[in-house]
Order: sequence, then structure tokens, then C-alpha cells
Amino acid sequence: MKKILLAAINAKYIHSNLAVYHLKAAAGKYGDQIEIGEYTINQQPDQILGDIYRRQPDVVAFSCYIWNREFVGMLLEEIPKILPDVKLWAGGPEVSFDAEAFLREHPRASGVMRGEGEGVFPKLAAYYIEETGAPEEIRGLSYRDADGRICSTPDAEPVEMDEIPFVCGKPEEFRHKIIYYESSRGCPFRCAYCLSSLDKRLRYRSTEKVKRELSVFLEAQAPQVKFLDRTFNCDPKRSLELWSWIREHDNGVTNFHFEIAADLLTEEELRVMEGMRPGLIQLEIGVQSTNMEVIRRIDRVMDLERLRRAVARVKSFGNIHQHLDLIAGLPGEDLESFRRSFDEVFSMRPDQLQLGFLKVLKGTRIWREAEQLGVRCHSRAPYEVLSTPWLSYGDVLTLKGVEEMVEVYYNSRQFEKTLEALLEDWASAFDFFRKLAEHYEKAGYSQVSHSRMARYDILREFAGEEGRLDDRLDRCMVFDLYARERRKSRPAFASDRTPYRDRLREYERKYGKQVHIEVFEEETGPRFVLFDYDRRDPLTGQAHVEELK
Repeated sequence: MKKILLAAINAKYIHSNLAVYHLKAAAGKYGDQIEIGEYTINQQPDQILGDIYRRQPDVVAFSCYIWNREFVGMLLEEIPKILPDVKLWAGGPEVSFDAEAFLREHPRASGVMRGEGEGVFPKLAAYYIEETGAPEEIRGLSYRDADGRICSTPDAEPVEMDEIPFVCGKPEEFRHKIIYYESSRGCPFRCAYCLSSLDKRLRYRSTEKVKRELSVFLEAQAPQVKFLDRTFNCDPKRSLELWSWIREHDNGVTNFHFEIAADLLTEEELRVMEGMRPGLIQLEIGVQSTNMEVIRRIDRVMDLERLRRAVARVKSFGNIHQHLDLIAGLPGEDLESFRRSFDEVFSMRPDQLQLGFLKVLKGTRIWREAEQLGVRCHSRAPYEVLSTPWLSYGDVLTLKGVEEMVEVYYNSRQFEKTLEALLEDWASAFDFFRKLAEHYEKAGYSQVSHSRMARYDILREFAGEEGRLDDRLDRCMVFDLYARERRKSRPAFASDRTPYRDRLREYERKYGKQVHIEVFEEETGPRFVLFDYDRRDPLTGQAHVEELK
């Protein structure tokens, strides 16, 4: 009996691969002969090879993305050495747009499934399991014929969303992994850097199906369901219906992640959001640039003023995590323009500011026009930008330093009070992070892994060089430290608590030892602040804080 293995190489253990489960479900009656193997790029290759060998498949099909293409390529070279008769296939966005080149690069691969696999894979499974049909009769394939020539059939038709089977593992598995879920495919926008812009038709799964399927995740108390929809709220009537349903069926545990266009949010949607439990949903908002000429160059549509108002409105609710994205390396944007974009987005005070770099993805307009535009990128995945006519490689390195400092000191949420104090003296947040990155580079800190306490010491060192190291900054650092965790040892820059020993003991008797009570010496006298780690902020993870009388 023939056996097919659908292999997923995920970026992390906590991730899951929706595609392979969809393919198995779509293959229907062949399900008993189709196995799924989920691995990660952090595993030793021999572990994965050993597992594949023990399964003894006749066919192995890999799901390929930018983060695993190199790893998959290595496995394609090694598997025939241990399973010489196995047929090797690949599919996914990383190989769909250069399938023939991929097959030339990997001569042991039998073929590539292009585009949406739910319509292609069942026919390929029938070909191997029932030995019916032929590759040339299956749309959406690039393959080697009997003489070793690379051939391609016409593209397959897009799949209707309601025809895709619902895939659901065992409920206990949901408690440990992020669940990826699609309620639509395609995007109404035509951004030049995005693969979703190639899908000319926006297709939706019916809202009743979506509700039934989300109910399964809610019942299992999955920690997070991450919607893969490119612009979830592009149909406001539909997003309002689903957000209202999610609010009404909140189980108090599950978080839902959505990628949205903030400038499309309606008043009705905002009112629903305002009434949600803190942490029920989180929003990823792609700003990419605030330079409207750059936005026009990449065929993006955005009302920046509406976006700014929507972000401020959602922030005022205090119950929704907002993650705002910028992309460095877009055509037309130089370092000074990116600096302005960064400062404008930073002024919106998102919960996270993601400084990403343009990836020249195969199939996109930027990929087709890269040479004409003068955009240079890495030849291998993830095809990240190296330089453009507007941004030198030196500028890219500068931005890499800024990116690291933003991740460490802003996005970690571990230095909130400290950054607030330091940034008072800087007109530009971008300039602050750039100067901090230069300090790291000059001192040789960039290539070293640092503990959290070491990060504080480096920041104090930097503040000293800038003439900003004082008692107030130390108090901010102590506050940030204890807001995050109850430390066993006190930092060297914390004040002496001995003079307040008796009062602190009184507070400990009253509030117990599972909290931390810190004393802050100020000109007006000592302030006693309680940090309660059993009552953390669901958005930031910070301890509940209150001043004691």
C-alpha cells in the first residue's frame, strides 16, 4: 500500500502548518495512506531524516516558505541517499513562482505543486496511490517527465473557500500551539511587494462556517488563533459580524490575532472593540511608510490621517494590543524619509513597532522590476534588501542597528518608564535608537548575548555618556525591573531600603510575600509602591502596580 508523507518544517515548535492538514483533508478517501510530519528548522537534520526513514513513505511532499527553503533543499539532497526510490515533491508560496528553476536547482525533486494545493494534491495523490491519470493531466504541476525533461501544466483554478475542509487536530494539542486559520484568501489591495496582490479574486469562507469552526477552538481553550487573512476588515459588514460574535463568545482565555487596515475601521467596529475583554484580540497594522509618494510607488492605498485617528482611538480603549509595521528599503524611501516615517509611527505609541526590511518575493511586481528599479537583494531566502538607489548598504546596516535596539528596549516592554524619561531629551526617537545602536557597536556589545540586567547596565552607561544619568533615571529603572519580575537580588542602582525596614515589614504582613513593595526616595519624601505579580496586565504582562498610603 502506497504511503505519502506531507512534511512541514516550521520556524518554531509552537507554530503549526495549516497547509499540510488542508491537503490531507482535501485528499479525502486517501487519508489513511497520508501521514503528516511536523518538524522545525531548529532540529538536527539527522533527527528529521531518521523520522522520515522510519515512516518509509513512497512520496514525500514538502511545504515551502522563505524561512525553510534552504533547509528543505538540504533534505531533498539527503533523502534519496537513504530512500532511493522515494518521490520528492514541493509546494507552497516559496516554490510556486519559480517552479522550473527550483527543479533545476534540485535534480532529485520529482515536481512542484504550484498555487493552491487543495485542488492539485488530491489528483496527485490519486496518481500515486491508485496509479490513475498522469502528471500532464493535472493542472498546477511542474514535473520531470520520463526522459527527465521539466514540464509544466496550466495553472489550476482557485479553490472556493467553503470547499476547503475544516482541519482540526486533537483538542489537547490546541493548548500548546498557535492555531493558524484562514477565513479568506486574496486581498483588495495590489501592494507591489506582497504575494497576496497576485490573487485577483477575494474569496471568503461563509461566516456561519467560520463561527462553527472558531467554536471548536474556543471549546478547547486554545491560547491563540491567528487569522491568516491579509486584510481582515476589508469587508466591514463581515468583520463587524465576526468581531461581534467573538466578543459574545469569549471564553476568557483565547486570543485572536488579525491583520487589518486601520484606516478602514468603521465606527460600529470600533464600538464593538471598545467592549472587548482586554487581550481578547490583537491587531497587526501595516503602515509600511508615511511618505505618501513611496506609498503611491508601491501601489498601496492608505489614508494616513484616518489610520492615525483609528490607532489613537483603539489605544484609548486600553484593551487591545496594536502592532504597527514599517518596511525599510521600499522604492523612493531614503534614510531621512524612513527616519520621518519611524518618528511618525513611534509617536502613535504602538504596543510593538516592527521595523522590517523589504523582501523581494518571487512573483511580486517588485521582484519582476527589481533590476529596473535598482533594488539589490540577497539571492537566497528570505531575499532581503541589500541596497536601493535611495538606501545604501551602509544605511541598511544603520537600520539593522535601530531594529535591534527597538526590539530590545521598546518592543520588550521591559524599559517603559526608563525610555519615557530618556526620550524627553530627544526630538527624534529614531535618532535616540540610532545613537544607542552606535554605542553598542562602538563598545563591542552588538555581537554578544546579554542578560536583562546587562541591558540595564549598558543603558545606564549610555545615559551617562549623554549626561542623563541621575537619581530619577535610576528610579525609573528600578520601577521597570520590578514591574516585570520579583527579583531575588537588588540591582546596584536601587536605593537602600534599610531606613524603611519597619514600614516595609508592616506592608508585607498586610499584603503577603507574593508581592514586592519598593520604596522610591523623592524630594517630597518616600513613595511606597506595590507590585502584584498575580494580577498582571493582559496586554503587557506587567505586574499590577499601586501606590500605598
